[in-house]
Amino acid sequence: MFGAGNQGRSGGRRARLRRAAALALVGAVLTGAAACGGDGATDGDKGGKDARTDGKAPASTPADEADESAASAGSGESDTSDIPGTSGGSGALSQRDLTALAFTDGEKIGKYTAGEFSLGEPQGEDYTADPATCQPLVSLAKGATAFDPASEVHRNVDVAEEMVGTTVAVQLRSYNGGGAAGVMKALGAAGKACAGGFVENRAVAKGQYLKVEPVKAPDHGDEAQAYRFTILDVKGTLKLYEYLTVVRSGATTLSFRADILDTKDIGKVPEEVITAQWKKFEAASTR
Repeated sequence: MFGAGNQGRSGGRRARLRRAAALALVGAVLTGAAACGGDGATDGDKGGKDARTDGKAPASTPADEADESAASAGSGESDTSDIPGTSGGSGALSQRDLTALAFTDGEKIGKYTAGEFSLGEPQGEDYTADPATCQPLVSLAKGATAFDPASEVHRNVDVAEEMVGTTVAVQLRSYNGGGAAGVMKALGAAGKACAGGFVENRAVAKGQYLKVEPVKAPDHGDEAQAYRFTILDVKGTLKLYEYLTVVRSGATTLSFRADILDTKDIGKVPEEVITAQWKKFEAASTR
């Protein structure tokens, strides 16, 4: 999407367009689902705010209450002084530098191939959560938390020939100061507060999340979190599964969201995708 070129792999864009059409049909399955109440849960750590169309949150919302511990009173900036590894902060990577650390269009990762999203940023600002405290679990786009990324790159990873198969949205975001650590703190808070479920609001559908469970996170970066989502279909009979893993390294987060157009539980974000992206990021960023 950002500077990776327009040349897709042979047949890859057609496969992604076919898959996008299938996704639209699956979206209808989730339409009209109602919210599920929340309860407590264990943390998904290894070691938000409500998304608005204008990228800003109003003065008093449930998300503001959730972010009170992360925002400094009256300063206009969020306080991450109590988060390990954020003392003094650090500068965000430029768009060019972040793009150089991401998968390239057409890059192979085992049976998977990386590419640019043909339909825009996935899980963008039009994806919101009810209650708003659950927003970081839905999307880390601008407005999702008190910390907006200074640069971001999005890649789609799938098996080009498969219409129904595992797909992974790989999203790299870099933040100024302690923003990346603040995002992880908000994500962890959402994982606990929303364990019993929440509603994901989309442009044409609603998805009822029944459960948010912490799962084993990879041993990469400064910290990492991973979650398994159980989502109910509109008829209340089918359960769909989705996985989210987020790794932080300094001022940058690497997010991996995996799903499948099926009721099959894929078990986790494919390890080869996480490992390949991490190794590429780590190797280039330490030069």
